[in-house]
Amino acid sequence: MIINTGMRTDIPAFYAEWFANRLKAGYVYTRNPYNPNQVTKYSLSPEVVDVIVFCTKNPAPMLEYRKLLEPWGQYWFVTITPYGRDVEPNVPAKEKVIEDFRRLSKIVGEDSMGWRYDPVMVTETYTVERHLADFERMAEGLAGATRACVISFIDLYSKVQRNFPQAREVNKADRLTLGREMIRIAKKYDMTVRTCAEGQELAKYGADCSGCMTQAVFENALHCRLDVPKSKSQRPECSCLLGKDIGQYDTCSHLCKYCYANSNAEAVRRNRELHNSLSPLLVGELQENDVVHEAKQTSWRNGQLSLFDAERFSK
Repeated sequence: MIINTGMRTDIPAFYAEWFANRLKAGYVYTRNPYNPNQVTKYSLSPEVVDVIVFCTKNPAPMLEYRKLLEPWGQYWFVTITPYGRDVEPNVPAKEKVIEDFRRLSKIVGEDSMGWRYDPVMVTETYTVERHLADFERMAEGLAGATRACVISFIDLYSKVQRNFPQAREVNKADRLTLGREMIRIAKKYDMTVRTCAEGQELAKYGADCSGCMTQAVFENALHCRLDVPKSKSQRPECSCLLGKDIGQYDTCSHLCKYCYANSNAEAVRRNRELHNSLSPLLVGELQENDVVHEAKQTSWRNGQLSLFDAERFSK
């Protein structure tokens, strides 16, 4: 099965010590975001967790625990965009993140690394021309450390509209121009562009539009097949395996203006004050009226390799 750490917050950037403690303890508790008194207990044993997916803008704090992570399969999505502190106020300098990306790639391998350049938005400051220039500079800096770049265009979720009212959707002409040129640039640096929930619009230019967290992506990272229950592949836009997320909304202190996972900075501040690195929960402690149920978990690994698989995973 897959444990995801990054759909609701950035655990490597802000909660690396907590996550290391959970790995040592062998389990984690996660609140249902829509019914907070329902708590799920997940085993973190490598016997049942095939892949841990990290989505982060700052992998550096987790590098301290690289030895601890060795028993688990890993896939890292590291987001590096051209935006400054006007949009991403607490994200480290891009040069530092690229440096850490390369360090991490040497540890886990390029098949376990993905660069996310998203969300893409076009403004007077972040023009099409600037995106393409910055994208090429970043692609050059990441060459050899990954084979994949994920792009998507900004979605105006209600939280985004409230926290970033000046945000606008990217028009079709700009989407096609950006997509076509990013695909061309990525190919130059031996990367494939994957789109995230963008339909088939960029397929004609050579984009992989099947999704960013697909079974094939994780199989390539693990160098083995996965027997995934059909019910686990549920997403209308693609065939992504989203896994079980152990994060919590309103806990990410990057405070990016385009973020869908934070209501506001005050909610993040309150939750971070309740964080205890020794708690099985990311925020707070178990309460008397909490109901804990244990998740049913099994490994999806298939250890049998065909000749086709051996050739595929050796590339």
